[in-house]
Amino acid sequence: MSDGKSVFDSINALVGYGLATALIEKEDVVYTKNRLLELLGLDGFETEEQASAVPSVEVGELEGILAHLLDFAASKGLFSDDGVVYRDLFDTKIMSCLVPRPSYVEAEFLRKFKKSAKDATDWFYRFSQDTDYIRRYRICRDVNWKTKTEYGDIDMTINLSKPEKDPKAIAAARSAAQTGYPRCLLCKENVGYAGRVNHAARQTHRIIPLRLNGREWGFQYSPYVYYNEHCIVFSFEHTPMTICHETFACLFDFVKLFPHYIIGSNADLPIVGGSILTHDHFQGGCYEFPMARADYEETFSISGFDDVKCGIIKWPMSVIRLTGGNSDRLVQLADKILLKWRGYSDKDAFIFAETDGEKHNTITPIARKRNGLYELDLVLRNNITTEEHPLGVFHPHADKHHIKKENIGLIEVMGLAVLPSRLKKELSDLAVAVVNGRDVAGDPVLGKHADWVQDILARHGRLTRENVGQVLKDETGLVFARVLEDAGVYKRTEAGRAAFRKFIRTFA
Repeated sequence: MSDGKSVFDSINALVGYGLATALIEKEDVVYTKNRLLELLGLDGFETEEQASAVPSVEVGELEGILAHLLDFAASKGLFSDDGVVYRDLFDTKIMSCLVPRPSYVEAEFLRKFKKSAKDATDWFYRFSQDTDYIRRYRICRDVNWKTKTEYGDIDMTINLSKPEKDPKAIAAARSAAQTGYPRCLLCKENVGYAGRVNHAARQTHRIIPLRLNGREWGFQYSPYVYYNEHCIVFSFEHTPMTICHETFACLFDFVKLFPHYIIGSNADLPIVGGSILTHDHFQGGCYEFPMARADYEETFSISGFDDVKCGIIKWPMSVIRLTGGNSDRLVQLADKILLKWRGYSDKDAFIFAETDGEKHNTITPIARKRNGLYELDLVLRNNITTEEHPLGVFHPHADKHHIKKENIGLIEVMGLAVLPSRLKKELSDLAVAVVNGRDVAGDPVLGKHADWVQDILARHGRLTRENVGQVLKDETGLVFARVLEDAGVYKRTEAGRAAFRKFIRTFA
């Protein structure tokens, strides 16, 4: 190895890591070493000392250990290309030698759940990191900050934990056979799946079965955690996303199991929905999103639901919050509001339930339990497009695409901006250009930010090396707040508020 360590040193170090994280027990040491030797095409250790060594290893050493083993595997031609996609496929295979079977994981989760739901999720989240299913050493490279806005602090992240494929891997993925198994990245058949160039390796992936509203669901963590304990709850059936009465019931069944978590669903239509509309799923976690901190701006009552507090919250998007002690009542009322919204049109507010046979109205729901009461936020969504806004009227408008062009899904609805990885370098390069007084209008990469920079300079004056980075971060956050305003179906104007109240009167 390049630093003098042998492949046997790295095998032993990985076994030491397995002991340190309790992925294996001392009785598993020889077995695990032999599995790693087989995987790496080795017949055995060169010395008795190597065969018996079990070094003490810190958790933070995993990245280096795996890098050593991957370099060895690449030198022996054990995978076809040394790009990140192929290395990720192979290092997951390496880590699978340390990961217990699903039956053990399910039993251990249940054992801890009987003590407390938090104990169970704490263990499973740590386990998902220890197995390298969640790659700690990539997550820590994400760029995170908060921006003060009129809606409170909004959370910002440039997510770097999902590796960008190199051109050769992209080309290989296009030409790779589409097997149809697993049908998508959310299906239960991913557990233990080896992966391929067009499908991530999942040998270290484990799920916890749940029963929500009488149906089978799976609980797992996202490998690219955007926030603390970012979990995914998915139907065991490969059925399309849908928002309906059952959705609300499932969300509250989950909250009853895990009251320390929030849970929500992307909308079920393109443009306003998430990236995977073909498989019904939710996202949640142990995290207080900015939207949860938003207070009621005005309240209203609904006949027959005097036990439910209803109102509009102060948020850039159009959100109805329901609060009460009986979750079934919130489900009933949410279903009533959803059905009304599905068929609602108001041409003066440019809201159309349907055009040319295409339905446009849906809801992004988020459930939580707070201070002994259940809460359900209903975010009104509409995916209509026009010639002026071909990507969506209630979508980031073109003047903000230099910062955010992608769909506004559940996570961003709740106030956490997930910004493209390109922005890390662009903001850094932009800071240098601004301090040096360089006009970026003609720059092939930074040119898209030129108008934004001019507006910033007009308001802030000359920026210095000391303050330019923070100013650009703050201004990026303010752009994201305006992106959320674009996505709001009722604008935060007197006319918009009046139109919102007009809709509420149809069911209140």
